[in-house]
Amino acid sequence: MGKQRIKRNYRGRVLRLPDLDHSKLAVLNSLTSPASRRVYEYAINQFIAWYCSEPRWL
Repeated sequence: MGKQRIKRNYRGRVLRLPDLDHSKLAVLNSLTSPASRRVYEYAINQFIAWYCSEPRWL
């Protein structure tokens, strides 16, 4: 018999703000251009604001 694979259920996972901040910093730290950092930071902040304002259903 082979190994059983465990399916991960990402659908029910709700991201919390610390998870989003960690992802944001990972992206921003990978950029070298100050202009790119500024634009990405603005876009990510807009996304986080939208994401946190929407109701989440479990």
